Amino acid sequence: MTLRLGDIAPDFEQDSTEGRIRFHEWAGDNWVVLFSHPKNFTPVCTTELGAVAKLKPEFDRRNVKVIGLSVDPVSEHGRWAADIEETQGAALNFPLIADPDRTVSDLYGMIHPNASDTLTVRSVFVIDPQKKVRLILTYPAATGRNFDEILRAVDSLQLTDGYSVATPADWEQGEDVIIAPSLSDEQARERFPQGWKTLKPYLRVTPQPNR
Repeated sequence: MTLRLGDIAPDFEQDSTEGRIRFHEWAGDNWVVLFSHPKNFTPVCTTELGAVAKLKPEFDRRNVKVIGLSVDPVSEHGRWAADIEETQGAALNFPLIADPDRTVSDLYGMIHPNASDTLTVRSVFVIDPQKKVRLILTYPAATGRNFDEILRAVDSLQLTDGYSVATPADWEQGEDVIIAPSLSDEQARERFPQGWKTLKPYLRVTPQPNR
């Protein structure tokens, strides 16, 4: 199955470190970051899970639930969690799905046969409260992810959902944004009374509207 942006994230029921998960029910009205790991007891995965555990308050502040996945059974997840806390200085504080039958991996297209027939790649799915897939990232097994970038992308998605703006390259929370080209200058004056700077007719820069 190939998931594309705007698709409804597939529902599933699977065991996890926090019990049986019915995904859509568990997600509720929250944003979700679902991210997969090639295998338990691997070095890069261990650092990633520790990094997300440390950042969980930032995800919580954005109304984002985080959930990990690995193809190993839940009994192995428990043993791995002890290693994560010991080596990364942060205890696992979000569910880690057990996917030994590859049910979720196949639903979300996390197995890339040319990379590995059995292990998931490092996939990231950002899912909105309507259960739509809003962002997909895929990393090779040896490359750890930058979760600050995932937080930045969530900030952009949440901001641009609420206002007729887009975020430029390297944008960070609080920086100027771009007025959507679909808005006329007259419409923009109503929505952005603080004004804007016109660099080109299609490139109008204005202060972030929700600050």
